Amino acid sequence: MSPLVLVCFALISYAVAAILSYQGRKHEQESLRIAGVISAFGGLFGIIAGVSTIVSGFDTADATAAISHWFSMDMLSALMVVVISVVTMAASVYSINYLEEYYGKGGWKVNVLFNIFAAAMTALVVSANVMVFIVFMEIISLASWLIVTSDGSATSKKAGLQYFIADHAASFLVVVAFMIVASHADSYQFSAIMHNPVTGATASLVFLLALVGFGIKAAGIGLHGWLPKAYPIAPSYCSTLISCVMVKIGIYGILKFAILFLGATQLWWGFLVLIFGAVSSVLGVMYALAEHDIKRLLAYHTIENIGIILIGVGVSMIGIASHHPVLALLGLLGGLYHLLNHAVFKGLLCLGSGSIVFRMHTKEMDDMGGLAKTMPKTAAAFLIGTLAICALPPLNGFVSEWFIYQSLFSMGKVGTVANLVFGPFGMVMLAFTGALACMCFVKVYGICFTGAPKTERAANTREVGPAMITATTSLAILCVVLGVCAPWIAPYFSSIASSMLNMAPLAVAHGLTVYPAVADQAILSTPVIAIALALLTLVPAALLYAFRQRRLARRHQGDPWACGYQYEQRMTVSAASITRPMRNMFGFIYNNRQASLTERFVLPHLSEGGENPTLDSRKVCRFCVIAVVIVVLFVPLISGVSL
Repeated sequence: MSPLVLVCFALISYAVAAILSYQGRKHEQESLRIAGVISAFGGLFGIIAGVSTIVSGFDTADATAAISHWFSMDMLSALMVVVISVVTMAASVYSINYLEEYYGKGGWKVNVLFNIFAAAMTALVVSANVMVFIVFMEIISLASWLIVTSDGSATSKKAGLQYFIADHAASFLVVVAFMIVASHADSYQFSAIMHNPVTGATASLVFLLALVGFGIKAAGIGLHGWLPKAYPIAPSYCSTLISCVMVKIGIYGILKFAILFLGATQLWWGFLVLIFGAVSSVLGVMYALAEHDIKRLLAYHTIENIGIILIGVGVSMIGIASHHPVLALLGLLGGLYHLLNHAVFKGLLCLGSGSIVFRMHTKEMDDMGGLAKTMPKTAAAFLIGTLAICALPPLNGFVSEWFIYQSLFSMGKVGTVANLVFGPFGMVMLAFTGALACMCFVKVYGICFTGAPKTERAANTREVGPAMITATTSLAILCVVLGVCAPWIAPYFSSIASSMLNMAPLAVAHGLTVYPAVADQAILSTPVIAIALALLTLVPAALLYAFRQRRLARRHQGDPWACGYQYEQRMTVSAASITRPMRNMFGFIYNNRQASLTERFVLPHLSEGGENPTLDSRKVCRFCVIAVVIVVLFVPLISGVSL
């Protein structure tokens, strides 16, 4: 069966789930649960379609001309379908219990938008035509905007409008870039654009337009203002798609333009992407360290990991421009592997934090504590997610970052003097990012799950429902599988990268080991590491079991020792106290986090005056209509290119 047929089944499943949610709005409990199951099957169809394409190397260009004119699936599209479908499937299962809080409060509206959102992203990444891409890009924008503003509060409306403005500014830049390449190729077909690329200064202009436009959608640093505001407000299972999947559309667009449409011919393009990624990774995690709101903290970690992916993409572009195919493949392999890995471990953390907020009804970490006792299954899954995002072996985050490190090592050994400078620069920035990520998640897990409960609400929490546990546990298992089974998975990413670079796949694994194309440089065996770590944990586990009675008898039940002073509750470690040295040391960074350009120059013109300004609905509607018309109709129609 053709993978595109399976994608159609996935889209039909999402459509049925949306219709069922709408039709069953008077009986939300039954309809939303059934819709969650149907959406999960849609994700399963997408996973099968993407994996079968990657494993078999199926090229949908051989499908019927009528379909391939509008839709096709290459290896990159297949990977994106897998990324979208894995997170959507987990979020759909999660929604079966999560939407209990929304019964009678418009839960059916949220679920309709969720399924439209997932379907539009799936359709976008398999589109083969500029017009189809733009239409689904706009559907994604509108669906995500409505999700952010779904609770109707003034805060959500303001955050939603800021996102809407930023996203449509990005869409405008993307559309202009598309029109330039489509006009040059005299066709809206992606295949024609790839065979007739623009060159010279025009190519650089298109690259910059695409980088800024898709950079906003990917929430790269400096272009990220919408994400920390929009993500925490949306319902948790929907915000998981925003933070883990929708931002990857930005990465997909950058790859599409820079490598497939333009051929990454200019060396400075790669250095620009590398620097942009390195700065995004470091500043993203630094901003996360200063956050006490668990969902805003995770939003900044999305910026961090988008930066890590862009480091790999930048190295690959440098390799293409400097005619070093091995370097190009290594960077792209690491970036694509991390694209999937981030979706998995970040999806786990987003859903895990959603479980905490579901029970605690607060996002403030200082109101939590001791949740590992009352929510042990969520705590165990969340711990695996924290280890993965900190790139600790043998989990998936470690493997993809290891490949990116190896690409930076290789970059420092070949090419120009600039390579010798920016290779070590990338390594240092990536290492600094990893250290700060460890510090940040020690804070998160320690404050939220360990110690004594800091509030009565934290002490009285209980574990979430079985569907929510199933979703987080499944993603936790996938984090382990993608890491431990890297020797069998990495070759497929080599095939994806080589198909994008039009070169033969390079061997990156042998037996139980992976290596960066040349085994003399480095070698890694995650199965051996996993076995060694498992054996090492047996010794302390045996000792703890043997002396458990003596250890329990010596525990004190009174107040902790406070250096001779009377203990007070405010002496408890807080989220602020852990990161205070960092905030003092890098105060020049934290103190200069000003309001975004949208907040300063656009929102005031869409608000009614007064001490507490509110958005003017007429101005907002007028702005939305004009933006949609410009993006969807005006610019494509003036290009003069026939369909």
